[in-house]
Amino acid sequence: MTLPSDPLFYIVASLAIFLVGIAKGGFSGIGAASMPLLTLVIDPVRGAAILLPILIVQDVVGVWAFRKSWDRSLIITMLPGALVGIFLGWWFAAMVSADGVKGAVGMIALLFGANQLMARSGAGIRLAGRLPDWVGSFFGAMSGFASQIAHAGGPPFQIWALSKALPRDVFAGTSSVFFFVVNWAKVPAYFALGQFTTQNLTLAALFLPLAIASTLAGVWLVRRVSAHRFYLIIYVLMIIIGLYLMFDAAT
Repeated sequence: MTLPSDPLFYIVASLAIFLVGIAKGGFSGIGAASMPLLTLVIDPVRGAAILLPILIVQDVVGVWAFRKSWDRSLIITMLPGALVGIFLGWWFAAMVSADGVKGAVGMIALLFGANQLMARSGAGIRLAGRLPDWVGSFFGAMSGFASQIAHAGGPPFQIWALSKALPRDVFAGTSSVFFFVVNWAKVPAYFALGQFTTQNLTLAALFLPLAIASTLAGVWLVRRVSAHRFYLIIYVLMIIIGLYLMFDAAT
């Protein structure tokens, strides 16, 4: 593999990295749009491998910031399922074609975007009442699978975590710890897929300064931009891209 020479790749990848950064900076959930965007210009498995080191670096900051505010019981409930989901995601990526992975990324983007739009009108998936731990393990598995395929494990995690009515800082801290472990658990899978090449790691290093700068930009933007309108645009974009990727993978 060589470094991409098409300027369009760097434009689209920069936008994807920007979304990852501002998600970490305060626009939680928007980062799920990064992989569908990146899949428009690069093989989805390679794109995910480029993003992973960047996510791991950003996770360190989040864990340090919320190291005293996280829910241990929720992590214990969800993490075993997440590890199973990561294994299934690795198996899926290893067994199917690049178009199959692209279609899966598109479907995840479509479902996430549609659910988020429905949630804004009170119709999205929400859990209520006291539920058995196996439900949390199931959502952990969904999170692990979506995270392995498309770095989009946030929505399943949030559905279960929000049902626990955690305080704001505890929710943020638990999310940081959960995905810190999940992202590190994905490293052997990407090694097994042969995606931690010199070229991919070089691209990750190239985009890392943008990821850090966009995280700081997210902190600044979240205080000044209408979050309602911004989220609406991103979720509609995810649905459109998801439909395109599914169509492209099928043709």
